Amino acid sequence: MPELPEVETVRNGLANIIVGTEVATVHIHQPRLRYPVPKELPQLLAGSSATALERRAKYLLWSFGAGTVLFHLGMSGRLCWQERVATPGKHDHVDFVFSDGSCLRFNDPRRFGLVLWHPGDDPQRHRLLSRLGPEPLGADFSAAYLFEVSRNSRRAIKTFLMDSHIVVGVGNIYANEALFKAGIHPRSRAGHLSLQQCGQLVAIVQQVLRAAIAAGGTTLQDFVNGHGDPGYFQQQLFVYGRTGQPCLRCGTALRCERIGQRSAFFCPCCQRLL
Repeated sequence: MPELPEVETVRNGLANIIVGTEVATVHIHQPRLRYPVPKELPQLLAGSSATALERRAKYLLWSFGAGTVLFHLGMSGRLCWQERVATPGKHDHVDFVFSDGSCLRFNDPRRFGLVLWHPGDDPQRHRLLSRLGPEPLGADFSAAYLFEVSRNSRRAIKTFLMDSHIVVGVGNIYANEALFKAGIHPRSRAGHLSLQQCGQLVAIVQQVLRAAIAAGGTTLQDFVNGHGDPGYFQQQLFVYGRTGQPCLRCGTALRCERIGQRSAFFCPCCQRLL
């Protein structure tokens, strides 16, 4: 599933192209995604130009004067820009065709993604966004914040970090990598972290996410950016997907366990159970 760095990579690649360009028409080829694609999108967007393309958590917010198109890539979704509209394939579900003949296409083989419309000028009030936690790269995600919200929590720190009500966008890949770099075992209880350890973990989460964005995200299976290019952060992974391989720090064989229904990769030597 595309995580925050992948979604931010898509945003970075598309913003300068699709913001300010007039939408001529919208073709909905397959409306049955995770939620139905609003059938009124062609009427709402025809002749209008977007004012911004922003990211909130793993959602992309494409803002127009009358409202905002919300995208989520789900497990396998892609937003790809085309210089000219190509014949849609089996998994091409929505085309936003611009007045210059170019096109923004939403493709999703598994159809777990979404394309929705939120009227008005405040998309943060949408039910999918209104209860989300702070952005991990923003000032609100701090040592003091993480320490406060984790007090008395008996949840594993890896599961805690991946809870979008606590902090958004720290998916499985980056939670594993950050905990390795912080030297914290993924089963450690969140409530056992000290204020100093919370500060260290916040800094490392931010460092890992920024490095992943700089590398264009992580392509393990089918992620590509808005121009069809893969990411390269997988070349910098220390533990994710490396079960049984030697730790790049100490040489100990890396392990994998299920924590909160997700795979946790870690070094039993370098990561301490708190």
